[in-house]
Amino acid sequence: MRFAMIHKLGIVISCLLLVPGLVCPGSALAQSKAYRIGPRDVLTLTIYAGGEMEREVHLTVSANGRLNVPFIGSTKAEGLTPSELEKKIIKPLAADYFVDPKVNVSIKEYHSLHYYISGAVKKPGLYETSTEASLLELIAKAGGVVAGRANVAYVMRSPSEGVKKNGDPMKVDLRKLLDRGDMSGNLSLEPGDVIYIPLQESFDLAQSKVYVEGEVRSPGIYKYQPGITAMNACIMAGGFDEFAAPNRTRIIRQKGDKVEVIKINLKDVKDGKIPDVQLKPGDRIHVPESWL
Repeated sequence: MRFAMIHKLGIVISCLLLVPGLVCPGSALAQSKAYRIGPRDVLTLTIYAGGEMEREVHLTVSANGRLNVPFIGSTKAEGLTPSELEKKIIKPLAADYFVDPKVNVSIKEYHSLHYYISGAVKKPGLYETSTEASLLELIAKAGGVVAGRANVAYVMRSPSEGVKKNGDPMKVDLRKLLDRGDMSGNLSLEPGDVIYIPLQESFDLAQSKVYVEGEVRSPGIYKYQPGITAMNACIMAGGFDEFAAPNRTRIIRQKGDKVEVIKINLKDVKDGKIPDVQLKPGDRIHVPESWL
């Protein structure tokens, strides 16, 4: 029993000493799943007929999940595995163009699987992966947690993806996952998830600060002033970086033992199309990186 516990803790420690891209034994995703194509992925498509190569092209999946396939035109690719897409393309090619064609589809560049992690990790930021990730794997990619991290991780996911109807972030107990090696808390992530691990001291700071992080020139902690807005705070932080996506800004607000996430398009605020949001003491503004 004692040996089993030591072995389990060793697994977690090895993950968090962070070999980049490490797949942790015992994670929910250790058994690999077939990759499903998504927007912005770059595919290599090769068509063979009569034992000769007829066409080889590199195709980028559009934002609406389609490819412009030679000979047959626009084809839905999103959500299919490469082998499923091959079968889908072969059918019209065989019907109208070639006798017994062969098709090979491979992933040249993975871009649809992306996750953002911020807060008490060594290398916060946007991570793209070639396979779906678990929370522990993403923490490992981000260099592991820093000293003084809190005992909870918040996973923010769009309500449209059907996780929680009210859009509240999911909470993961990091004491169980990281300190005790309990893999039941090793959440399987979905593309686009935003993970926030606060510092424990942030719970104890006087409620007189606002926090600006992400793609701004001077991320950090700023003094709260009555009437300050999300755009004001970003200006105080030096404005947006070159690759910022202010249209996807989030305000993370602690409300007792719950977290409220307010989405705001600061590009529209800047253009005068929508009103700004007034901040409250302790608010955290996150400006993500552009996907393009």
